[in-house]
Amino acid sequence: MRAIRITLIIAVILGALFVGADRLAVYFAEEQAAEKIRSSQGLTGTPEVSIKGFPFLTQIADSTLEEVEVKLDGATASSGGQSIRVSGFDAKLQDVKIDSSFTSAVASRATGTAHLSYEDLSKATNDPTVKVGFGGQGTAGKSQVKVTGKVQLAGLPIERSVISTVTVVNGDTVRVHADQMPEEAKAFPGLERAIRQKTDFDRRISGLPKGIKLDKVVATQDGVDITLTGSDVNLAG
Repeated sequence: MRAIRITLIIAVILGALFVGADRLAVYFAEEQAAEKIRSSQGLTGTPEVSIKGFPFLTQIADSTLEEVEVKLDGATASSGGQSIRVSGFDAKLQDVKIDSSFTSAVASRATGTAHLSYEDLSKATNDPTVKVGFGGQGTAGKSQVKVTGKVQLAGLPIERSVISTVTVVNGDTVRVHADQMPEEAKAFPGLERAIRQKTDFDRRISGLPKGIKLDKVVATQDGVDITLTGSDVNLAG
């Protein structure tokens, strides 16, 4: 009995040491991965990386991580030569192939979400007179925003608002396009064009991990929520 008791104690101690070593290795790997993602993707902030699954060391031995979650709040991404703040970026990456130094990390598939506030979307227009806000849900479930801007009419500045549909184009661009023009736009030649120059715009979102694509957008009271998908997502290159 005494021998069995000693064997059990040793097993518990070794198990605790293994768990401790495993968790320490995870912490180190998460820190390394976060810094690598930040530098390789040109992000202004450092993401929070969480490696799922236990034990971690056996996953490293197989050079495959079951699931990795990447979170980042307040990243500044490139947008057509300009910058746009993306908040609430949260991606789940599965079946991540890695090397021992994390210089290579490619996820077979990914899903996630990102958020654009109306304040940041307004700033992305590069026109201080333009404001973007919630426009409600249109017919057939269209996501709509309200865009307000100032234009010149008969030499006088006037403020006009339009209800616009927000969509994803080419998997990397958020498009805002007015569905209808104010009535006076029909009466004054060139007025519709002047309004659309203020209210219609495309903003390409880059700087996210390579392989991540914008899937769809939904306008809410607080901003625009973007659904992300991806395959062969390169996290560290």
